[in-house]
Amino acid sequence: MEDSGKYMCQVNTDPMKMQTATLEVVIPPDIINEETSGDLMVPEGGAAKLVCRARGHPKPRITWRREDGREIIARHAGHQKTKAPSVEGEMLTLSKVTRSEMGAYMCIASNGVPPSVSKRMKLQVHFHPLVQVPNQLVGAPVLTDVTLICNVEASPKAINYWQRENGEMIIAGDRYALTEKEHNMYSMEMVLHIKRLQSSDFGGYKCISKNSIGDTEGTIRLYEMERPGRKQMRDDEINEVTRHEVENRHKENRHEEGSRNQNGRLYKDRTQEPELGSSADSTRAPAPAQGTMQLIKTFILALLVLLATTATAEAVAPTTTTTTKTTTKTTTTAAATMLLYTKGAARQKDTKETNLRLELNGAGDAEHEYCERSATTARIGWSMQGLGARTPATK
Repeated sequence: MEDSGKYMCQVNTDPMKMQTATLEVVIPPDIINEETSGDLMVPEGGAAKLVCRARGHPKPRITWRREDGREIIARHAGHQKTKAPSVEGEMLTLSKVTRSEMGAYMCIASNGVPPSVSKRMKLQVHFHPLVQVPNQLVGAPVLTDVTLICNVEASPKAINYWQRENGEMIIAGDRYALTEKEHNMYSMEMVLHIKRLQSSDFGGYKCISKNSIGDTEGTIRLYEMERPGRKQMRDDEINEVTRHEVENRHKENRHEEGSRNQNGRLYKDRTQEPELGSSADSTRAPAPAQGTMQLIKTFILALLVLLATTATAEAVAPTTTTTTKTTTKTTTTAAATMLLYTKGAARQKDTKETNLRLELNGAGDAEHEYCERSATTARIGWSMQGLGARTPATK
């Protein structure tokens, strides 16, 4: 530097000649380590100050950049936040530091005189471990392989390991593979790979992370799934059973309904079916169950009215031992014929006898039970053809 200045060249002639020149000595930048910050550790949410000083001529200019190329977050008064790829000045101040600001910062000194110089400073942000589980419920069939994953963030670096829910620590072996994949300074991925799953492998697993600040854990539940082939076989079996049940029920219904002739008489077996006159009659649909029930109700009501009329006639008629016979015939639109035979009535202690024959299209169990209850109430005897063993004896 002391050689810098003006220099003059003089020629002693007549006249004398003289030439002046200026010499400027330049010095490339050099970082002053004694006055420059080193690696720095701060808690998350705290403040960090990084200082970088350099010498040289002309005076070096200091520029701050992040080593990974990410932007520097600067916070000003009023909590205003700005992002910039670089910051000028000997001091870099970071307030309310977050884990995303962790990393290496470069202090670059330059003054136009090559070469420029730089210094690397590492900023570490300490915080409690954080465990994130992408899939908390994992299913796999027996004898297959499965992979369990936990994402961990921790600073300073944490100790990570796996446990079963009963506290048993998992150690790498033939069936267990433990790996860790680092993403950056503070985040990583814990991977547990289980080979040839057994029934005892199903249950809860814990991924645990511990550092000097604290510890935390995540839980994954591994459950058994059916193999696709087995599930399809089970579905096919269920469908087959359902199909057989439907077919059997359909056969039973057809057996109970039997077939019907032209007169609407109900036959229990097809072997009892008479020859029909035309194919149209052979395909005649059975009468609706609701219409049949209404027909029976109408018939019972008519029977009760008839009995009441008979009782009234007995009260006013003279004493006689002669037996009268009355026949009543009624036809409905439900393709059914009711024949009512009332055989006389004796006075006083003589027993009244009423025989009933009911021929219906489509009479079933419901109609049979209704007739039975009504006949018992009216104290009459009755019979219904086509119901086999269900027909009671006439009183």
